[in-house]
Amino acid sequence: MTIKVFIKRHIKAGHVEEAVAMLERFRNMAKNEPGYISGETLINHFDSRSITVVSTWQTIEAWVNWQNSDKRAANEAKIEALLEVPTKYEIYDVAVLRKRGGVETAVSPTGKAG
Repeated sequence: MTIKVFIKRHIKAGHVEEAVAMLERFRNMAKNEPGYISGETLINHFDSRSITVVSTWQTIEAWVNWQNSDKRAANEAKIEALLEVPTKYEIYDVAVLRKRGGVETAVSPTGKAG
């Protein structure tokens, strides 16, 4: 099932450009990983030091394999030096619409209605 991973970081003052360039290099590495679909970097409109990376993966297993890889760990250590607070991860299932009794209901692919 497709998932989206939201990786939220708050960058130290004066390091935003460096961090964004680093994150772009990391994404280019991830593009070659099995199960990677897409990714983008979002910079908060009101606080440019607040950066969220959103990546889409075919399965949670594909993400976990990348998250636990030595390549990613080495790069994560580099970006951590630029952070004010630890990175926060949020993982979401991509909702699907199912019709029940003529009514569409958003559910996670695991079948849990929301």
